[in-house]
Amino acid sequence: MLIEILKAFLFGLVEGITEWLPISSTGHMILLDQFVKLGVSKSFYSMFEVVIQLGAILAVVVIYWHKIWPFHKARPNERGVWRFMDRDIMIMWFKIFIACLPAGIIGVAFNDTFERLFYNPTCVAIALIVFGIAFIWIEDAHKHKQPKITSIAELSYYTVILIGFFQLIAAIFPGTSRSGATIVGALLLGVSRTVATEFTFFLAIPVMFGAALFKLVKFGLVFTPLEALILAVGLVTAFITSIIAIKFLMQYIKKHTFKVFGWYRIVLGILVILYFWLK
Repeated sequence: MLIEILKAFLFGLVEGITEWLPISSTGHMILLDQFVKLGVSKSFYSMFEVVIQLGAILAVVVIYWHKIWPFHKARPNERGVWRFMDRDIMIMWFKIFIACLPAGIIGVAFNDTFERLFYNPTCVAIALIVFGIAFIWIEDAHKHKQPKITSIAELSYYTVILIGFFQLIAAIFPGTSRSGATIVGALLLGVSRTVATEFTFFLAIPVMFGAALFKLVKFGLVFTPLEALILAVGLVTAFITSIIAIKFLMQYIKKHTFKVFGWYRIVLGILVILYFWLK
């Protein structure tokens, strides 16, 4: 039992770190499962690896509560009109909803097909390498360019729907990284690193809550005591680790580019290919 709890802790640790750094949480979880097997049923593990993302997303909610919660005590604005809702935040959530549509419609409809076709080490390795190269290329191409969009309020509906299609790529190909795909897409569209990263965080809230709810309903809410404990340990560990990872990333990108993550992805992808070819 203790061994299984330690394994759950390890899975939560990996989830919390890799969910927000653009290096693919799903890809790392698939690879970790190759070496560390939880002593649970296949159906429970399929649910577990998605639902522990709730711990990660709760970290975003806690850190950015003041930026994502639109309701407050009624107070007068400069015109003396009493308001209890932040209009800018509500508009942001509408943009997030639009950006979620591609992954929400196509991703959910073909989820089982994507898992059957692409959730394997080879596809993970290829996606790691391809988007690693993309990060390096984009950073070099935009080295001396000033971003066109420097705040979430400046994101147009056209821009957010395009970002949503980049997120869809991650829903199809594990190893792409949901945060990595959306950040790459945003950078290509002229969005600053900070805005691209924050919008990616906020975009994850409905996507990951929806994915977790879908998996929970599909599995059912009946757990053995050990399963419940494993899930709780994974959730709490992912939450705590995510807080650290998010704060680290936001400080890091203020002075550095995403190139280091690109190189990491390429090296990891090559190692994965070599390992499974020689296995």
